[in-house]
Amino acid sequence: MSPLILSAAGVALVLDRSGPGLPRIRHFGRDLGPADVTELMPVLESVVAVPRLVPAQADAWYGRPGLSGSRAGEHWPVRWNLEDLVVKATPGSGGTVTVTCSDREAGLELVSEIAMDVRGLVTMRHTLLNVAATLYRLAGLTCAIPVPARARELLDFTGRWSLEKVPQRRVFEHGVWSRENRRGRTGHDGTGLLVAGTEGFGFRTGEVWAVHTAWSGDHLHYAERLHEGTALLAGGELLESGEITLEQGESYRTPLVYFTWSGGGLDEASGRLHDHLRETRPLPVRPVTLNNWEATYFDHSLDRLLALADRAATAGIERFVLDDGWFRHRRDDRAGLGDWYVDEDVWPRGLHPLADRVRELGMQFGLWFEPEMVNPDSDLAREHPFWILGVPGRLPPPQRHQQVLDLARPEAYDYVLGRLDALVTEYALDYIKWDHNRDIAEPVHAGVPGVHAQTLATYRLLDELHRRHPRLEIESCSSGGARIDFGVLARTERVWTSDANDALDRQSIQRWTGLLVPPERMGSHVGAPHDHITGRSLPLAFRAATAMFGHMGVEWDLTTASEAELTELAGWIALHKRFRPLLHTGRVVRADHPDPTALLHGVVLPERALYAFAQLTTRVDSGPAPLRLPGLDPAADYVVRRVGPLPPNAAVPGWADEPIRLPGAALAELGLPGPALRPASVVLIEVERVQRV
Repeated sequence: MSPLILSAAGVALVLDRSGPGLPRIRHFGRDLGPADVTELMPVLESVVAVPRLVPAQADAWYGRPGLSGSRAGEHWPVRWNLEDLVVKATPGSGGTVTVTCSDREAGLELVSEIAMDVRGLVTMRHTLLNVAATLYRLAGLTCAIPVPARARELLDFTGRWSLEKVPQRRVFEHGVWSRENRRGRTGHDGTGLLVAGTEGFGFRTGEVWAVHTAWSGDHLHYAERLHEGTALLAGGELLESGEITLEQGESYRTPLVYFTWSGGGLDEASGRLHDHLRETRPLPVRPVTLNNWEATYFDHSLDRLLALADRAATAGIERFVLDDGWFRHRRDDRAGLGDWYVDEDVWPRGLHPLADRVRELGMQFGLWFEPEMVNPDSDLAREHPFWILGVPGRLPPPQRHQQVLDLARPEAYDYVLGRLDALVTEYALDYIKWDHNRDIAEPVHAGVPGVHAQTLATYRLLDELHRRHPRLEIESCSSGGARIDFGVLARTERVWTSDANDALDRQSIQRWTGLLVPPERMGSHVGAPHDHITGRSLPLAFRAATAMFGHMGVEWDLTTASEAELTELAGWIALHKRFRPLLHTGRVVRADHPDPTALLHGVVLPERALYAFAQLTTRVDSGPAPLRLPGLDPAADYVVRRVGPLPPNAAVPGWADEPIRLPGAALAELGLPGPALRPASVVLIEVERVQRV
C-alpha cells in the first residue's frame, strides 16, 4: 500500500503501510508540502532501523521492545500480521488511523489507534487482546514515535514537595534515558513532558518533539538512540509483574500517549497541548478562590471562618473553600481520614452556618476531601481494616500517619461515593478540593499489584461524581503538584500546582508546569507576607502579580491583613478579573530572555496581550536587557503601556509613563528598554493592537 499522511497546522505524520507487519512512522514533524510522498520514500527509508508502531526484534529493532510478556512461563516473540487498516482523514485537518494486527501463533491481537487533531497534536494508544486459551501475562506495552538524528538534546523535569518541575537537560546520546515512576501517583518528580530537540532549543527557537502519558498511576517516559542512527520517544503505563494478566477474550488498553512537535521552540509545542485541553474540556469563568488552609489550619472556629469570609468578599474573592479539619475526629493529621461525616462537636449545626454566609456574600462554597486515604486511627479503619490497600494483615509503611484505601474493592468504592455524593447534595457544593497526600507503597489488591486498578477506580469515582453533579468542579491536589497529567485533567477542572506559595519559587514552578497545563487550570494563590515553607518575606505586588497568571486565588489569613493590604489585594484581584478573558484563553508565550536572573512571559490574543517582566534576584549586568515581546503579529501596530502599580524605587523607561506605539516586528526584535528593578519585583505590560495608519 502507498504511504499515508496525516497533516494539520503545519505538522505531518507519514505512515508507511507496507506490510506484512505493523506500519512504521517514517516522519513526524514539519509538513512536507505538496510533494508526492511516494517519491519521498527513498529518502524516508534511508534510516534502516525505524521501528514499527510497537518496536520489536522481529522488525530488526534491537532497542527496548514496545511489547513484553509471557504465556505459561514461555516467551513468545511476536510477529504481527496486518489484518485491517481504517483511515478517516482530511488533508490539512488531521484524522485517525486504526490498525488491526494479529499473531495467531502467539495468540494475540492488537488494535493501534493514531489520531491527529486540527492543531497537529498526535495521540496514540494500543489495545492488546488475548485470543488463546492460556493465560497471557503482560509485562509492558508502550507507544513510541521516532525522532530524527538532529534531535540531539533532551529536556525533562524532576522535583520534590513544594518545588515541582525543576528542569534538567542533557545530551541525547546512545542508549536509553528512562524516567520511571513507581509512586502510585504522577509524582512530584513526574516529568510531565519528555522533550527531544535540536541543539540549544528554547521557548521560541529550535525544533522539538515531546511525549506525555495521560495516566495518573505508575508510568514511564523514555528516549532511546541506537547506533544504527534511529532514535525515538515513548511512553506508557509502568506495570509490575503480575499486575495485568489476560484470560482468553480479555484485553488491556494503554493510556493515551500524546506526541507534540514544533518547528519554533517549546511554546508552539506547548500551545498544541493547551488548545487540545481547552477544546475537549471547555470551562466557565474561573472564579478567584480563597482556601482557608494556611489561614486557620485545623482551627475551625465558626467566628474566625465567618470573619475570613467577610474579608474575602471585601477583596473581591468569588469562591470560599473550607480545607482539612471539618470531619469527625480531625483535630490534627493523625486521625479521622475516611470518616466523612461533619464533626458534630466542632460543627453542631453542620456546615450550614458557614456555607449560608458564604453564599450570602456572593461566593461559591467548596470543601476539602482526601477520598483515597484513611487514617488507621479512624472509625472506618477500625470497622473495615481489610479495606486498606496492601497485604492482608500487614500494613504498608506509613506516611503522614495514613494509609491508602483500596478503591478497587467495591465496598470501599461504594462507601466513598456514597459519602461524597451525600455531602455534595446536602451542601450544594460548587467545588471539591480532592487531595492525595502520600505515595502508594506496597499496593496489593486481590493478591496482585494494585496501582492499575486503584487508578481506574479513582477515575470511575471522579466520572460518577461529575455525572451525578454536572455543575460540580473538582481540583486535583496531591500534596501540591504530585498528580498533574492529562489523565486526571480529563476529569477535573483544575490542579493545585504546588504547596509552595512563595512567589519566587512559584515563578519557575508555574513556568514549567505551564508547558503542559494552560493557565486557567493551574491553581496560583497569593500567599501570606511571610512564607511558612521558605521563610521568605515578599512584597504583595510580587505575590499578586505571580498569582495573576494562573487560576488566581488567595491562601492568606486576611483577618490579619491591614486595611491598606486589603485594598491593594482588592486592586490586584480587580486587575486579574479585567484581564481574565485574555489570560484564560490566549496563547502563552515565554521569552528566551538573556538575563538568567529575570523572566519575561505573557499571554497573547490577536488584538491584545499582557506580559510580565519579573526580576527574581539581583542582576549580574549593571544595565537591564531589552524586553523583546514574543508572539505578536510582526505586520501589526501596537500601543504599549504599563498596568498595575509600579514597584517601589524602580527605574522604568519612558514607555511605562506614557503609552507608546510600535510595530510588532520592532517589539519582537528590538524590544522595549528594560526596567531596572529590585529583586522580587514585577512590571506588567499591556499591548493593544491598533489600526495601522
